[in-house]
Amino acid sequence: MKTMNCKQLGGACNKEFHAETFEEIVEMSKNHGMEIYQKNDKDHIKAMEEMKKLMTDPQKMIKWMESKRKEFNSLPEDK
Repeated sequence: MKTMNCKQLGGACNKEFHAETFEEIVEMSKNHGMEIYQKNDKDHIKAMEEMKKLMTDPQKMIKWMESKRKEFNSLPEDK
């Protein structure tokens, strides 16, 4: 199990996500984003707008995802 937080994944807070795989972390982050968006959190909405810009360029998005996957893979296992 490894841990990443919202900010590490492009978000706006320090909420931690714990998962065995990068894909699980991405899903948790996505669900958190949707939940917090419904609460109209301005910091998270700003972070989401930045991600939307990134997503308009598929190559940049792929590079970003690869860098985050690499970061996840390099993390130590939780104790």
